[in-house]
Amino acid sequence: MLLRLTARSLLFAACCLSGGVMWGQGATVSLQVQLERVHSTEPGAKSPQDKRPSTSSADVVVWLSPEGSNGIATAPPGLQQSYRMVQKDKQFTPHLLVVPTGSSVEFPNQDPFFHNVFSLFNGKRFDLGLYEAGSHRSVRFDREGVSYIFCNIHPQMGSVIVSLRTPYVAISTADGKVTLRGVPPGSYRLHLWAEEVSGSLLQKAERDVRIQGDDLQLGEVRLLVTKVAMAGHKNKFGDDYKNESATPY
Repeated sequence: MLLRLTARSLLFAACCLSGGVMWGQGATVSLQVQLERVHSTEPGAKSPQDKRPSTSSADVVVWLSPEGSNGIATAPPGLQQSYRMVQKDKQFTPHLLVVPTGSSVEFPNQDPFFHNVFSLFNGKRFDLGLYEAGSHRSVRFDREGVSYIFCNIHPQMGSVIVSLRTPYVAISTADGKVTLRGVPPGSYRLHLWAEEVSGSLLQKAERDVRIQGDDLQLGEVRLLVTKVAMAGHKNKFGDDYKNESATPY
């Protein structure tokens, strides 16, 4: 529930004004996303007949970036809020968080031991160092992009923060439905991001979209899963993780 509420919050308040444009007014844009996985008895086989739908098409981030001025602005700074990514039971919750660029994200430690949250891979680069149970630290995501978040002590901990300038963003449901509301007329670029889909395939799925004022159905987008989420990442020094039982945390 937390993740879905966060996605909706990025549509912002319908009653807020920016440059004469009322956020929340405009067209509803919808599409269907389908994640497909490769299934075969032959290792590495990727022929079309081996593709099968994933059990879930959730957590695909979809957004529209205005092209040109469109007479609108990106998310007003006054509408940005604080977000939380909790460390509990050696996990980050939520696993996926979408925030407006310029927002701060708190990382409270609710485990009875130390954590060291860091991100050195694309997006926002930071290292919060060791901090103890009951404390928290925060990061301002001041650049647009995808940040992969890890703990330097516990290799099983991983999450993603997507920072976007546009307020026209939504996250797919388990059945792949995506709905973006309040999109004003204009020209946009459609973008998608999914954790297990390569950047090249995501780029191929992009397209130009023209909003005339009426609601718009963009049809179905199929994405082939090509990688394992969070697989093989290193610690903040670029080394393999030590055996967790060898650490006091």
